[in-house]
Amino acid sequence: MSDRPAALRRLLAIGRDPADTEETRLRKSVLVLSSVLMAGMASVWVLTYAILGLWESAAIPFAYQLASAASIGVFARTRRFIVFRRSQLFMSLVFPFLLQWSLGGFENGSAVCLWGLTSPLGALLFVGARQSIPWFAAFAGLVAASAALDSTIAASPPDVPQGVVTAFFALNLLGVAATTYALLQYFVRERERAAAELARQHAALELEQERSERLLLNVLPEPVAERLKEREEVIADEFAEATVLFADLVGFTELAERMPADELVSLLDRVFARWDVLAAERGVEKIKTIGDAYMAAAGVPVPRPDHAEAIASLALAMAADVEGSADVLGAPLAVRIGIDTGPVVAGVIGRSKFIYDLWGDTVNTASRMESHGVPGSIQVTARARQHLLPGFELSRRGTIDVKGKGQMDCYLLLGAR
Repeated sequence: MSDRPAALRRLLAIGRDPADTEETRLRKSVLVLSSVLMAGMASVWVLTYAILGLWESAAIPFAYQLASAASIGVFARTRRFIVFRRSQLFMSLVFPFLLQWSLGGFENGSAVCLWGLTSPLGALLFVGARQSIPWFAAFAGLVAASAALDSTIAASPPDVPQGVVTAFFALNLLGVAATTYALLQYFVRERERAAAELARQHAALELEQERSERLLLNVLPEPVAERLKEREEVIADEFAEATVLFADLVGFTELAERMPADELVSLLDRVFARWDVLAAERGVEKIKTIGDAYMAAAGVPVPRPDHAEAIASLALAMAADVEGSADVLGAPLAVRIGIDTGPVVAGVIGRSKFIYDLWGDTVNTASRMESHGVPGSIQVTARARQHLLPGFELSRRGTIDVKGKGQMDCYLLLGAR
């Protein structure tokens, strides 16, 4: 509305309340505008009949002007839209018939009662379809009464020149048509503008929702995210068999002491971003990163029979990626990877910053396989080895003392057969 004149903006803002809906604001502004237009047009009748000396007929539209101005003034102070609406509809219905009766009926009054049609039309716009029926019935009743009384009223009509009668016939027809058309056009245009704004807001909301969806899927697996959106209170699942991987960049802590912070974070981001792609290609779920450690799992949150093979393929690809891109990364890096297979518990923890995590002996053992591994190697447990044979080549490392687990037989994953 900024392109409208200031006076018009103030006029259309009469009676508005901050709590009004867009629809209510539109109805108020249209009714105020129509009231001002009709009161202004009434000046033609006031002046014409005053010049002709028909003071009674001139007084009726003048009284309408005063009553309409008072109604708008009260509405501006009280913001009572229902009272304002009823008073305007009543005046636009009754005053045209009073004027026609004072002029001697349909012919001598140039059918000025046509202006009464703006009352049920206004009720249709400002109140609703059902509520407008009584107003139209009242208009029809007044037309019928005027027709019944016309011969009596027309017996001694005031002297109105024929040219004025004809001119007012045209004015009444055009005036009612133009007023109705202008108000309907304004109402429709404002509705279209409101609909366009609503569509814009809806599109912005959908875009924001899409961003939120992407952010949620960056944090949680898609099946888990869908369950969380359904307001499931606790998300916790037991999986009889899954395979867990831990990977750690060897010597990264020492490297962190020598590199600027921005270069260090950029390096880690490049490595993990490439690993994310490798995991996604194999349908493996990245669980989290802790410092320079990377955790992934297969078989969660959706069970799959080839979980061990998927993790083994990912581990080999991660190791090859680091080895083959050391020059590109700008640092002599090696990776140490540990893998175990077994039962796990998975679920979402936290409320404001939630995370999908895994728990159980399988997770702890996979972590131990990484921390007790050999730089540049992929160390797996005996039970993980059972799932990987005969599709992968493994060599026995031997029995090692694993913290918290004791003596364990461990194997090194060499590649796919």
